[in-house]
Amino acid sequence: MAILELAIGFFVLAIIAAALGAGGVAGLSMDIAKWLVIAFLVLAVVSLVL
Repeated sequence: MAILELAIGFFVLAIIAAALGAGGVAGLSMDIAKWLVIAFLVLAVVSLVL
């Protein structure tokens, strides 16, 4: 669950940064959030299979 919470946190940070005009920070935060969601999904599927 911690990975999903981190992904949501980075997503919220990206939205706030984009609203304030910090494009670089927003893009980086979205990339991190995307990879954390992918990691969460992979780990969730592995835990369901095992």
